Amino acid sequence: MRSEANILPLLVDTDQLEAALGQKNLLIIDVSCTRECYDQGHVAGAIFLDFKRLFCGQAPVANKLPSIDQLSALFSELGLTRDTHVVAYDDEGGGWAGRLLWTLEVMGHSRYSYLNGGILAWRADEKAQQTESVQPIASVYEAAIINPVERIELDELKDKLGQSQFAVWDARSAGEYAGTDVKATRGGHIPTAVHYEWTRAMDKDNALRIRDMAEVITELETVGLSIDQEIATYCQSHHRSGFTWLLGKIFGFKQVRAYDGSWNEWGNHKDTPIES
Repeated sequence: MRSEANILPLLVDTDQLEAALGQKNLLIIDVSCTRECYDQGHVAGAIFLDFKRLFCGQAPVANKLPSIDQLSALFSELGLTRDTHVVAYDDEGGGWAGRLLWTLEVMGHSRYSYLNGGILAWRADEKAQQTESVQPIASVYEAAIINPVERIELDELKDKLGQSQFAVWDARSAGEYAGTDVKATRGGHIPTAVHYEWTRAMDKDNALRIRDMAEVITELETVGLSIDQEIATYCQSHHRSGFTWLLGKIFGFKQVRAYDGSWNEWGNHKDTPIES
């Protein structure tokens, strides 16, 4: 649950973040796809995070949530404390930023915001950028899984398929959903999953900011995803679904959970049911 003590709301625009720069306990994290993007110019004070640090990196499903030890090491390195308010952004409309914020939520750290449109919006609005690299001030952060309900794993997901008021959101491309673009041992989608590709919610003519929320919610309801359902969202590696999980939070969905194993686990598993 978000606290009234949070420095910023969940979704912030460039003006709001600009006004908050320099505040105590504000930690801005750039999760752009490449270091080059960060080096070209970032929000003042932002530190760079390689998105691969958000994966456990271990077989058989390397994209799953890191271990407690890995999370403790990562967020100590980033300088996180219990009082830190994190603002996350990236250069692609919110996938990696969403994955980071989901990780914080799983750990029970609800002091966070997403910069709508990320660095593309910051640049489009001609906000000042910094090119010098910013080094975090390390802390001692002991991670814990405080909100495991934010995550759904394979066996629970299998058991819930077909239950009333439970829906599965496939955020991948149409080809991946249909099984014509195969990125695992098997192609297709999780049975009962409905398809709404993550980029549909982005305004491509407005720096990938989130489109009109009422319109997006209507589109989601049309395909079978309503705010009063429990929703599990997934993609290939819980990257694109990092953004769709975040959308659910922003839109006020009753319960949106992330399947971090995603298709990299489901599509490579020998006995998971598949539709195409």
